[in-house]
Amino acid sequence: MTAKRITFILMGVLVVYLVIAFSQSIRLIQSGEAAAIVMGLGLLVLPLIGAWILWRELAFGMQVERMAKVLEAEGALPVDDLPRTEVGGIDRDAADAAFEVASQQAQADPDDWRSWFRVAASYDAARDRKRARAAMYHAISLFRAEQAKASTSAS
Repeated sequence: MTAKRITFILMGVLVVYLVIAFSQSIRLIQSGEAAAIVMGLGLLVLPLIGAWILWRELAFGMQVERMAKVLEAEGALPVDDLPRTEVGGIDRDAADAAFEVASQQAQADPDDWRSWFRVAASYDAARDRKRARAAMYHAISLFRAEQAKASTSAS
């Protein structure tokens, strides 16, 4: 089963949970009892936060996929060809070297979303998920700016 399929299954499960939590919170609010109303209001916050997080993560994934398709069409999609350890993890020294190359490219052209995409991929290879995500968010903002500029100049 692909990661994408598993993601959609888990999202479906989360949506079912959010709907149940939302309906239960409405029931508690409609009960008319003060304690139940307070619990219902508190419970109502959870599905709203969950829905916001779900939307944010889904939008992030779709944007990264859109960017990856552009890079693939250009023949510039980063290739996972780093050497592996015996247990299958990426060799740390190789990941650090790949990061240095990607980082230098991003420093040379800080407004290029493609270089920031590669930086994010390099952070991910080095298992630094927090920085990988931050670099990818930066790449997304640069990509959106480029798309907006292209649509404005096309008009």
